[in-house]
Amino acid sequence: MKNLLAPVYRFRRRFPLFSYILSRFVTMAATLFILGLAVFLLMDLAPGDIVSQLMTQQLLGSEASGRGSDRNFTGEQLAAQRKALGLDRPFYEQYFRWLGRVILHGDLGYSLISRAPVSFLIASRLFNSVLLNIISLVLITFFSFLLGVYFSTKAGTRVDLAVSFFALVLHAFPGILLLILLQLFALVSGLFPVTAYPPFPFSEAPGRFVFSYMHHIFLPLLSAFLGGIGGTMRMIRATMLDQLGQPYITSLRSRGIAEWRIYLCHAFRNTLNPYITGSANLLASLFSGSLILEIIFAYPGIGRLMYEAVIQEDINLVLTNIMFISFLVLLGMVLADVLLALVDPRIRYGKE
Repeated sequence: MKNLLAPVYRFRRRFPLFSYILSRFVTMAATLFILGLAVFLLMDLAPGDIVSQLMTQQLLGSEASGRGSDRNFTGEQLAAQRKALGLDRPFYEQYFRWLGRVILHGDLGYSLISRAPVSFLIASRLFNSVLLNIISLVLITFFSFLLGVYFSTKAGTRVDLAVSFFALVLHAFPGILLLILLQLFALVSGLFPVTAYPPFPFSEAPGRFVFSYMHHIFLPLLSAFLGGIGGTMRMIRATMLDQLGQPYITSLRSRGIAEWRIYLCHAFRNTLNPYITGSANLLASLFSGSLILEIIFAYPGIGRLMYEAVIQEDINLVLTNIMFISFLVLLGMVLADVLLALVDPRIRYGKE
């Protein structure tokens, strides 16, 4: 057994970072596999029947067109429809059939409700969600470092105590309540629209769309920013204060090095490690929080699409949404670990 694993050990010693990334991707694939199986099981246990919804839609369509139809469906009709969709099989068999189509053909299937390709529905909403969360992450990161480093120089002052208190309040404030309050503010004041997306497409007027998008997205971005900056700023401030109390800072000051260089070139660099570690969790919280944001502000993103799919029990759409968001979160964790090795020379994966 030891001889069989010898090439693996040699590869790990020769390419430690690459082997670590490869192992993380293998772990990611296993996590996504178990997650997909759990989603199929939960959707199978959920109350309701998507076949009845589909047959009801057909009935309503027949009545609207004037063709008329029977208001009751026989058990044979429901069973035939369920068999046609493959829903008569056990959940694990449905999952393996879906997984085989994805791996072998890259086919994500069709929405059981709209009959549109799942890949098209995801692609039409994905950019909106990614853009919203990336802008939120950049704003939170920039202002957290700016305020965290600045107020670490004011530790113990009244201003520092007041800012720390408000940061704690923002960190503990319920995100859904903040969204509702901001939407009520938009409704009462009339300064901002109550929806988060322009009513016309980008292709119609690109320049006007950009300004209209910035106007529509301001309050949702403000909500995401306020919800994330409190905890992140307090973490950076605490890390800076911890670094400023270390012996190497005292040594640097005794050598007459300028205070701004001590802050920015030495203490600041060591605050990157905990932030990079927590950035993956921050990204995950932004994506999970955007689900509520997109519902309240009617933002056409992937979170709102998943909510609609869960309500309609559209298993193909639900599974693809969850798997994709989980993939982004797991990928963010891998990138965070790689960045740690790049910014901190003390971290070397795979070396004993």
